[in-house]
Amino acid sequence: MHPLVSIITPMFNNANVICNTVNSVISQTYSNWELLLIDDGSSDETNAVLKPFTERDSRIKLFTHKENKGAAEARNLGTKMAAGNYIAFLDADDLWESNKLQLQIAQLKSNTTDVCFGSYEWVDSHGNPLNKKVHALKALTYKKLLKANYIGNLTGIYNCETLGKIYTKDLKKRQDWLLWLEALKRSDKPAVGISNTIAYYRITEGSLSSNKTNLIKHNFNVYRIGLGFSFLKSLAYLIQFFIEHLFVKKRLIKPIT
Repeated sequence: MHPLVSIITPMFNNANVICNTVNSVISQTYSNWELLLIDDGSSDETNAVLKPFTERDSRIKLFTHKENKGAAEARNLGTKMAAGNYIAFLDADDLWESNKLQLQIAQLKSNTTDVCFGSYEWVDSHGNPLNKKVHALKALTYKKLLKANYIGNLTGIYNCETLGKIYTKDLKKRQDWLLWLEALKRSDKPAVGISNTIAYYRITEGSLSSNKTNLIKHNFNVYRIGLGFSFLKSLAYLIQFFIEHLFVKKRLIKPIT
């Protein structure tokens, strides 16, 4: 029995890259999936370039927001529409390795975990390799994930049957971190990381160089608003986050030799 995987892809003016993203799903060696494309009020040709895909493949479904509501609401609409046993996420400008789902489904079916993620590599805006790999931890607990976000959202998948559907809070940034925290909170097992490269993260202008003040604010909001911690507890976690981020997590990003 091959469980159905629901893949959720929010889009906003991604006409230039979305075909490559969709093709990386179509070329999966694991074929029992549905791709839920959520167009979040795009003003470009996103819908037009996707038409041939939706007409040709019934597994590919397109939903549209009339106006832009942000990634959290787009992901939540996808989650609401999802019919799968498992839910995975793929952003509109990222790509999957062809055996990604196959490796992860095998892991999830072994009942050792409810959440699976993996290593991924960086590519530039044209999809060319930047020769950097973000290595996944072998196992990840809720406590460790609280210190810093170790799950690349483009690699994450969770068991919907055991954990239920997880909706994300509407924070401007870092909603994906909150989602994986909620998943591990609901599970009695650590998340399992796959060391193989299973995805490619597109580094665009602004994705790495976001200013430090905003970074502090967004991370503080995860603790204060997202998790409802007190001001002082949020502050303590924020300090811990920066220590973890700079001295532990950074070491997982290594050049590919």
